[in-house]
Amino acid sequence: MSDGSPSQVLVTGGAGFIGRRVVRALLEADHKVTVIDRHAFPDDRVRSVVGDLCDPATIGQALSQNTDLVIHLAAITRVLLSKEDPVGTYKLNVEATFNLLEQSRQRGVSTFLLASTNAVTGDVGTATITERNPLLPLTPYGATKAAGEMLLSSYAGSYGMTGAALRFSNVYGPGMEAKDSFIPRLMRAARDGKGVQIYGDGTQLRDLVHVDDIVAGIFTAWQARHNGPLILGSGESVTVNDILEAARAVTGAEIPAEHIPAIPGEMPAVIIDISAARALGYQPRFDLKAGIATVWPEFSETAK
Repeated sequence: MSDGSPSQVLVTGGAGFIGRRVVRALLEADHKVTVIDRHAFPDDRVRSVVGDLCDPATIGQALSQNTDLVIHLAAITRVLLSKEDPVGTYKLNVEATFNLLEQSRQRGVSTFLLASTNAVTGDVGTATITERNPLLPLTPYGATKAAGEMLLSSYAGSYGMTGAALRFSNVYGPGMEAKDSFIPRLMRAARDGKGVQIYGDGTQLRDLVHVDDIVAGIFTAWQARHNGPLILGSGESVTVNDILEAARAVTGAEIPAEHIPAIPGEMPAVIIDISAARALGYQPRFDLKAGIATVWPEFSETAK
């Protein structure tokens, strides 16, 4: 890509929420894309490998000797699911990541971008999270992502591979119809004339970032040949109550809120510093209302 020529890119989890937007951007830039996913990618311009990433043979089928870049998005990302199934979480988030790294090394892949999370740092209270925070995860999800980061760091250090661990904040945007995170719950409530439940008093701080800003951040890290962790988010933390009010403003719906007891161990705040990404040229474009306005049509149109 550094010389402007098309690259051969492998995207794991490419048929998922973030993956679909990443693949679309790669195709628009004329790159050649292979996707590994449990579901076929719905575009004949993409070489689609359907299978289980935990099977090394699936990785071998997807990787070629001329693959330039691996964007590793596939993972168990739900904290609750990781608590219920730590073994399965380990197999996908750590073991499969290792197999993918090793086969990438064997095939001479030059760049490996890992989708990670700020959960690797654990609960820092209301302190600002930077790339310099120690890794102190509190859940199997956070721990397996931290392990993936360490594996990537070791391969970058030992074999000359460029490796970036991209720590996403809470990603939202078009394509979330099947998800159960807070933004799609708000959209369904607005569409159906129902309410939502909010843990505690709703003053918890969160950083929400639009999926297209995450795609731009992935390209920024790739173009800059960034090594090591890199935090990608909006850089602006808002309260859960702020998110509710933004959804009300965009949808025009009342969306009643019921406050229920907070979940033990829930982080009171996620405040991130994106200055390292900004120094590379990353610039988030969507504020909360503008971002939610891109999500709402997919939900409102299903009610027609």
